[in-house]
This record gives sequence, structure tokens and C-alpha cells, in this order.
Amino acid sequence: MSDTSSYYGRHIFFCLNERKNGEACCAQHDARQAYDRCKAQVKSQGLSGPGKVRVNQAGCLDRCAGGPVAVVYPEAVWYTYVDAQDIDEIVESHLKNGTVVDRLLLPPHLGR
Repeated sequence: MSDTSSYYGRHIFFCLNERKNGEACCAQHDARQAYDRCKAQVKSQGLSGPGKVRVNQAGCLDRCAGGPVAVVYPEAVWYTYVDAQDIDEIVESHLKNGTVVDRLLLPPHLGR
């Protein structure tokens, strides 16, 4: 997974944006818990650190209609998820083994 042109091999960003005006947002879909779970899984499996995986929180990623969302770079793969098992599958399949989880892909047309 190590890429000499990048500090991290993979970087996953979770939208944790919360809108106070009632508009759809990822925070309404337990995004914080998903982020926390992903971070814990990555750490417990020894996947974190330079040359490996970094798990980050993000503000609005402007894909609210598909929320909750996360994106993995450098592949620029956008995911949606519903539960802890989905997060575990993303960690095991994509972050650890480099295989995209097709069933969790965010449809490309969904924006805000």
C-alpha cells in the first residue's frame, strides 16, 4: 500500500457536518460513530501511520443527498454506509486489502 509520493497510502475522510437549519446532513446519520469505529478499527489492526492509512473527519463534502458519506483517497472512491458492519467491511476490504466495496459505492449523480 505504501506510495512514495504520498505520506499516507490511503486517506479516508468522513463527513461529520451538522446543519442547524434542518437540511439533510451526515451528522443525522450517526456519522460520528462511523468515524470513531473506523478510526478504532484501523488502529487496532495496525493499519494506521505513515505509509498506511489515515482516518480524518471532514466538514461538508457536498454529497448530502447520499449521506452519510466517506471518501477514500488516492482512489477517490465515495462510499455511503448504514451501520458498523459496513464500516468494518470498508476497513477490511478497501483500506486493508485495496478492494473497493461495490455495494457501498455512492451513486455518482448524488450531490447536495
